[in-house]
Amino acid sequence: MSEFLFQDEPESIVKPSNDKVNNKYWRILIIDDDESVHQVTKLVLGNVEIEHRELEIVSVFSSKEAKELLLKDNDFCMAFVDVVMETDDAGLKLVEWIRRDLKNQAIRLILRTGQAGSAPEATVIKEFDINDYKEKTDFTANKMITTVYASVRGYRDIMTIQRSLDAFKLLISATSDLLRINQIKAFGSAALQHLLTLMELDSSALYIARSYTDYDEECTNSIIACTGKYISESDNLESSQVSGLIKKMIMQAFENKRHYFSKDAFVGYYETDSNSTSVLYIEFEDDAEHFKSNLAELYATNVVLILETLTRKHEIERTQKELLYVVGEAVEARSKETGAHVKRVALICELIAQKLNLNERFINAIRMAAPLHDVGKIAIPEVILHKPGKLNEEEWKIMQTHAEVGADILSKSQVSLSKLGAKLAHYHHENWDGSGYPKGLKGENIPLEARIMAVADVFDALGSKRCYKKPWSEDEIKSFLIEQKNKKFEAKLVDVVIENFDEFTQIREQNPDEY
Repeated sequence: MSEFLFQDEPESIVKPSNDKVNNKYWRILIIDDDESVHQVTKLVLGNVEIEHRELEIVSVFSSKEAKELLLKDNDFCMAFVDVVMETDDAGLKLVEWIRRDLKNQAIRLILRTGQAGSAPEATVIKEFDINDYKEKTDFTANKMITTVYASVRGYRDIMTIQRSLDAFKLLISATSDLLRINQIKAFGSAALQHLLTLMELDSSALYIARSYTDYDEECTNSIIACTGKYISESDNLESSQVSGLIKKMIMQAFENKRHYFSKDAFVGYYETDSNSTSVLYIEFEDDAEHFKSNLAELYATNVVLILETLTRKHEIERTQKELLYVVGEAVEARSKETGAHVKRVALICELIAQKLNLNERFINAIRMAAPLHDVGKIAIPEVILHKPGKLNEEEWKIMQTHAEVGADILSKSQVSLSKLGAKLAHYHHENWDGSGYPKGLKGENIPLEARIMAVADVFDALGSKRCYKKPWSEDEIKSFLIEQKNKKFEAKLVDVVIENFDEFTQIREQNPDEY
């Protein structure tokens, strides 16, 4: 006969709430060698629901079996542990093993005994890391339910603290990782993924939308980060694949300038400056009740500020790039050459630098500065620029001055991109064998960027129509480049172009001249 008996108790037993169904469980482990103890425990706790979660009760019948299970599956919020099983102190030794060897400090351990004399409460509580001590003969249904509630809530609070610590560590790590990402979309997507990890959140959609009002009061709304079921290829909020309802909620946040929180979604509103605001949208799949809005707001505020900085940086770079192209195209137009030349030369320089495995910073810089290589031609008389035939000696001397004029113009700026442009303008007509102008530099004394530009400029010019010539064929271009190895051009740069000739000719095909 089981020693696990219930005393008489009042009829008003605590009844669980059943107002919400959830597919998550509080997992409870019963460790006892008496089958009837398992049956009674499951009978009492069978319909209990705590904080919208049902209980999953798992039974083992010895300390040995408990160890084997816990080594494979350690995800229990609490355990009822019998003292006397294989030995008189098997339960006590199991408690020591769980705390010391398994290093599980979160599980709540409730010691139950039918032989209190063999394990006195005062001694056990003092010497063993348990959370409660119950004599089976004094353990009523109400007391069992009360104990489970207290244990589950204790476990919940411990795990909340642990997750907060883990989230803080992740946040520190994530911040350093994210700051290495220089692309807006990549940063935004990575930030949203980190947010999911930080909050242990199952979400079906996350977005960061930006609203920007420019100098003439024109407002644009864009998606700058997204993940989930409505991944958007479009940067424009209105034309994106995001559902109409979500767009409406995002726009509502922009208009009302405040957060929204419902059972299905969190919409956070953030002001970054007087003419730029952002909205974070998080759609829940479940468990919205435990959504940590404070953590989300803290994280989102910092992410939005970083995104705003990246966006402004991107806009400045884009404006700078476009202005450089405008200047380059203006020079080419004055020479009666098409603006497509400066675009192609920039892309050819970029591709050569990539094939040389140069660093990303250099690759980006030479692409942006390349349109400035002939800026000095603004000082050359049109009669010389437009002359269809060969220049005479005096005209050629004047034409050669464009290299130093361009360098003088650009060297007045302290911006690194202008300094690079000054080198390109100054030295892109220097030859590997020292026969070029204006300084007659030779070999590696010529800056690398200028050596790259020399090949790129000639490669594109040979394949283009000019006032003084027709486009050369691909075979003619290849033959000329090879013939000029170690003369006009550095040999390895010619090899790069010849070995990847199709890729370079594609640049012309994708950016044709318009006459």
